[in-house]
Amino acid sequence: MDPLAQKIIAAHGGLDRWRTFTQLSAHLRQGGVLWPLKGHAGTLDETNVTVGLGTEWASHAPFGPDGNVTRFEPGKVEIRDAAGTLLKQLAEPRASFAGHTLETPWTEPQLAYFAGIAMWTYLNMPFLLAAPGVVSRSLGPWEERGEVWQKLEVTFPRDIATHSTVQTLYVDDAGLLKRHDYDVEIAGNTPGAHYIGGYVEVQGLKFPTQRRIFPRQADGTSLPEPLVVSIDLSDIRLN
Repeated sequence: MDPLAQKIIAAHGGLDRWRTFTQLSAHLRQGGVLWPLKGHAGTLDETNVTVGLGTEWASHAPFGPDGNVTRFEPGKVEIRDAAGTLLKQLAEPRASFAGHTLETPWTEPQLAYFAGIAMWTYLNMPFLLAAPGVVSRSLGPWEERGEVWQKLEVTFPRDIATHSTVQTLYVDDAGLLKRHDYDVEIAGNTPGAHYIGGYVEVQGLKFPTQRRIFPRQADGTSLPEPLVVSIDLSDIRLN
């Protein structure tokens, strides 16, 4: 593993501690222009998210005003009512986004898929750097906001469902995440710059609670608007 990746994992509490847990839950508040653009204003403005740690799955509840519950896995998405009755499902969900652009509306199962891969990736990072098949390499320093951050390129294997095969992390001197870049493949490879802050310590591990995602330009700089997605987390619990 790249030495910078090792430093980042250690700064967030270490693999040994991380591996004592199997899932994480949190209260989630979201905003930004993406949700109405995709035809789902309000559906996930305030909800609870639970993700597997290591094993890739995620669930949002409530999903919409009727109190439905989602279950995302890389090969399928399900939406059930509060009693557990299956309402909608989508097999091989990634293939359903073929030909999509940033403006293409999503179905409810597609929204559940996007929300699933996003929150699973974010809440498992940076410990995903130690997952089988994940390759990382240092890219050197980056100056932004009057600070010097270190960049780490991360390449994911095909069996991990995430935003894009290649992503980039930016970390401060302590090894804490400051920014996370990727191209959203299921939305026409839309480039994003994802800023990270508001760290808290939970059960011996460090987690950011504030995330703000903006458009990313070809030179790597970000635009100050529009705010594509805002994410605020609270009540983080590990089991």
